[in-house]
Amino acid sequence: MNRVAEYRKRSGLSQLALSKEVGVARQTVNLIENDKYNPSLDLCVKLAKALNSDLNTLFWEVNSNAE
Repeated sequence: MNRVAEYRKRSGLSQLALSKEVGVARQTVNLIENDKYNPSLDLCVKLAKALNSDLNTLFWEVNSNAE
């Protein structure tokens, strides 16, 4: 499970605002947040920059608060 939704909400961005910032459809952001779409490395980097985070934190680091 990734942390895109968590960081998007922390940033005060809607899915639409984030999608425009990274150049994809809002539905793509929704699919990524729900682990139904694996984004390209390029898109992962754009998401990390837009959310002031890094790839490890957004996509691979285990969220200890989720348990």
